[in-house]
Amino acid sequence: MVNEEPNQQERDGTPSQTSALGENPSLLAHPSVSIHASVSAHPNSSVHPSSLALPSGLAHPSSSGPEDLSVIKVSKRRWAVVLVFSCYSMCNAFQWIQYGSINNIFMNFYGVSAFAIDWLSMCYMLTYIPLLLPVAWLLEKFGLRTIALTGSALNCLGAWVKLGSLKPHLFPVTVLGQVICSVAQVFILGMPSRIASVWFGANEVSTACSVAVFGNQLGIAIGFLVPPVLVPNIKDQDKLAYHISIMFYIIAGVATLLFILVIIVFKEKPKHAPSRAQSLSYALASPDASYLSSIVRLFKNLNFVLLIITYGLNAGAFYALSTLLNRMVILHYPGEEVNAGRIGLTIVIAGMLGAMISGVWLDRTKTYKETTLVVYIMTLVGMVVYTLTLNLGHLWVVFITAGAMGFFMTGYLPLGFEFAVELTYPESEGMSSGLLNMSAQVFGIIFTISQGQIIDNYGTRPGNIFLCAFLTLGAVLTAFIRADLRRQKANKETPENKPPEEDESKTSKAPTGVLEEHL
Repeated sequence: MVNEEPNQQERDGTPSQTSALGENPSLLAHPSVSIHASVSAHPNSSVHPSSLALPSGLAHPSSSGPEDLSVIKVSKRRWAVVLVFSCYSMCNAFQWIQYGSINNIFMNFYGVSAFAIDWLSMCYMLTYIPLLLPVAWLLEKFGLRTIALTGSALNCLGAWVKLGSLKPHLFPVTVLGQVICSVAQVFILGMPSRIASVWFGANEVSTACSVAVFGNQLGIAIGFLVPPVLVPNIKDQDKLAYHISIMFYIIAGVATLLFILVIIVFKEKPKHAPSRAQSLSYALASPDASYLSSIVRLFKNLNFVLLIITYGLNAGAFYALSTLLNRMVILHYPGEEVNAGRIGLTIVIAGMLGAMISGVWLDRTKTYKETTLVVYIMTLVGMVVYTLTLNLGHLWVVFITAGAMGFFMTGYLPLGFEFAVELTYPESEGMSSGLLNMSAQVFGIIFTISQGQIIDNYGTRPGNIFLCAFLTLGAVLTAFIRADLRRQKANKETPENKPPEEDESKTSKAPTGVLEEHL
């Protein structure tokens, strides 16, 4: 961990010219905190009996926040933090898909069924469901650094365990290594929106979230590309074990290096809040807040519940396609394991481009509802076109249609994270994104098993039509989500006129809280 001295503000970033809370003397209501005895509510507003008003200057910030809530300033360390996170997320995602991308080769090596190899992918989804709430609680209790260290350590451990499974009879050992990596994933998937909110200014959060998700998608892309190259489809078991060992040693070495980088680079939080919304979030934080009451409030938010369902349908379809892609391509194009991996690579690379474009677009326009709906509809269109062209006998056509589908389907993932934070502010970003991911895992398991059975019994087209039907449902439900952008309303209380690192001579002071009736 790298320490920063309190008096060296320039190392931590430069101040913005914006106020943390604005000059409004009103209050921000939140169910999880108590009102200060010396402060009264705004006369024109109804305040929940347990809402908060801090004295001027925020004299009593939460112990979980930065040292000084009165200054809004971004840290120069923020890009190093998000890039290190993105890299170990990439490593974990690679291990998720490394078996599925050469499904037939591992089937022959271990002498197991295709369904058994599919479970090496689905265990990631299954593990996430029961562990989401405990890990989300740990994130709130111990913070970003502890969760990052735990996730990267488990990812490293799982990679080394797999090196003990280089014999055909040691399939249970590779299952154990994969389960350890799947536990690490629970400490990773909920982090992008939390890192973006804690470390980045109001005009950077969507881009930062896209960069954090970018690493996970890049890992999947590499997982499609590299295993077919490193592990050829050969009959000799000893030579095959040698090629598998090369792949396992490479990923174990990379995971170890990234664990060391997390120890060195990752810091709990910046010295100062990077935005008004985050300063408000720190001010509202209470060590006595009920964890379960936060979950109840989230599930009472109808817009967020609709987003949970629609996000799960989209991401679940992506998980099923990624897991079963090798089987579908090999069925129509025998012997094309390498090209099957390249098609998966094309899907994810196109999606990464879509994710980055959508992140920048959201930071500039704040059109969360409109962008999400358009991307969802285009995902459905791309899936229909891919379904109709998969069996035409021309691989180059499949590359084009799969890439177009991936641009929108994978590009949707960071959109969902950021839209969720907007709809649920000031609730924990880790909890909102965790619930989205849990929905994705549930639908991913259902879709993977169902589509796999449909493919085995009826072929690839009925299996893909099955996914198209659920994507249609998701697009319709997305249209009913109301754009209640709570975080944007908090940030707009005082306009932010300049980028956070533009002026070193001025700091901004945070007066009292702001009343938001929708909270």
